[in-house]
Amino acid sequence: MAAPHTMKSQGNDPSRGWMASRMLACSMLWSSGFLFMKLAVSVSPWLVSASRAGIAAAAISGWLLLRGRSPVPRPEERVPWLVLGTLNGWLPNVLTAYAVAQIAAGFASMIQASGPIMVAVIAHFAFAEERLTRRRVAGVAVGFLGMAVLIGPAALDPGGGALGIGAMLWVSLCYALGNIYARNLKHIEPIRLALGQQSVSALVSIVLTAAFVGAAAVPSFIDNWAALLALGLVGTAIPITIFMSLIQRTGPTRAAMIGYLMPVWATLLAMVFLGETVGLREVAGAAIVLTGVWIVTTAPRGD
Repeated sequence: MAAPHTMKSQGNDPSRGWMASRMLACSMLWSSGFLFMKLAVSVSPWLVSASRAGIAAAAISGWLLLRGRSPVPRPEERVPWLVLGTLNGWLPNVLTAYAVAQIAAGFASMIQASGPIMVAVIAHFAFAEERLTRRRVAGVAVGFLGMAVLIGPAALDPGGGALGIGAMLWVSLCYALGNIYARNLKHIEPIRLALGQQSVSALVSIVLTAAFVGAAAVPSFIDNWAALLALGLVGTAIPITIFMSLIQRTGPTRAAMIGYLMPVWATLLAMVFLGETVGLREVAGAAIVLTGVWIVTTAPRGD
């Protein structure tokens, strides 16, 4: 859905520059999360989720307090916080942390790039103005073809990362559902949506960490504090706040266009800092997926 400010035809529309700059920043920062999770790969997924959300929630709360505003949820925010805290919070956080322990960080980010395709399909049923036109249907088909090429025979081989691949597909679905839900929350500020998402995610993840990891979580966090701190601040708190504003201002389908660049940044970071390599099949599959995403997210509504 194109928001009112995107309907201007002038080439120098400042709102387009606003969206482009924020999408670029959001994709870069969010992509770094794959690197930081890989650096903390020895940490339990439950602890990764708790640390990531807890640090992000603390950072956003601190920012609000510095501005003289309360981080306590308002009555109308409680349900949205719970929903987003699950769909965009602790559940995909745990699944992503598990996945990157099974498969390469760059590969995981490529699978997550299917998110905009899922958003487009779900939005078709959720919003009249987001109906799938013939061109969008073609884009969805191309996207799913790209996923088949990208994943390849590894999906059938438990020893080849099938569980990690499956986890990332669930991550994409969770984010798609969460983004669709957030689209209807324009009465709540983006920063408060980000705060609620991370606060609920942190509370649930801390309980789960206590149950499944116990006291061993403390030394594990201390040994990996730098990567977890960077994950919470750089890879979560800042990009999620930017992304919530994009959803509200441009709609979930267009905001999901950050999927264009996330696998690129994540793969480059993994190659530089982790020494990961990417095969021809992965590159071809990712290119086909992103082609499908481009078709879906740039198609005129009346096409």
